[in-house]
Amino acid sequence: MHIEPGYVSATKIALANTAAIGVLGSQSLQLVRQPQLIVRTLLAAVFFTFFMQLYHLPVGPSELHFVGAMPIYLTLGFVPTLIGFGLGLLLQGLLFTPTDLVHLGINTLSLAVPLCLLHATLGKRLQKLDVKTILTLDATYYSGVTLMVGFWLAIGEVATPFAAWAGFAASYISLVLIEPVFTWVIVKGLARYKDSTILRYCFELRAA
Repeated sequence: MHIEPGYVSATKIALANTAAIGVLGSQSLQLVRQPQLIVRTLLAAVFFTFFMQLYHLPVGPSELHFVGAMPIYLTLGFVPTLIGFGLGLLLQGLLFTPTDLVHLGINTLSLAVPLCLLHATLGKRLQKLDVKTILTLDATYYSGVTLMVGFWLAIGEVATPFAAWAGFAASYISLVLIEPVFTWVIVKGLARYKDSTILRYCFELRAA
């Protein structure tokens, strides 16, 4: 889901950076009101960075990553996931791929905007989770991510054939099919320890 350097002009990068700061900043007060969210945000950033480094493959104009969005969202919550994405991308850029820092705001928005829309719609109505529900969440979220990548390419400085974007979007089908099972196993495993004070502080323990 990364947009490679050179695709978007400096002016649009600056606007994206401003928008990303606004999106993350709009939720940052929650960290002050609920200190446990700070711990969850740090966990989200670490898990996200680990997942991103675990598997990544160049596909067309972007990259296919194992993002781990739903296991992070469903076990750590909306605000930690949202801010954790931004921190995780920053951490990844500092430690592994410095060139990605050029598009930090763009890549943050590619993950954050679909997450905000998902949380405001399907996320608000979540009850008991099963693989089918998680599959719906994954399909919805990653559709949003691929559309965001398409948006950046459409307004970019480099002409990108539609077929190249379509090939990238299609590559996420494998992720949508694999991640729900992984997510369900994680959620179900954590639910067994719902009486643990430490785990309740660090995670949102849901019924599965």
